[in-house]
Amino acid sequence: MSINNELGIRLENIQPILSVKDMALSKDFYINKLGFKEAEWGDNNFTSISRDNCGLYLCRGGQGNPGTWIWIGFDGDIYLLYDELKSKGVKIRQGPVNHSWAMEMQVEDPDGHVLRFGTDPLNEPF
Repeated sequence: MSINNELGIRLENIQPILSVKDMALSKDFYINKLGFKEAEWGDNNFTSISRDNCGLYLCRGGQGNPGTWIWIGFDGDIYLLYDELKSKGVKIRQGPVNHSWAMEMQVEDPDGHVLRFGTDPLNEPF
């Protein structure tokens, strides 16, 4: 693959692989609490979940590393997202914080992976 796109090679997507211990628990978290949908071909060892043209693979055991951090950029009100996830019992590692790069919050999935949800920063001094 050419680093400079000279050969006309275009990246199609990037989809991280998360290691999970209990596939049913992980699917419940991502599908029922975060609103992802599972691919039809998924099983209890390996599956793909997606939402709004973004996706993750979940792998029981063999791939990925515990404690992976993933950035999830979104359009919307971070405080509404925070309230919704909190009401669903999602573990909030850090509530909304305004940074120069984004308004961001952190949640943790059942396997300790950290999901950094971020949207446009507020226009105020940092």
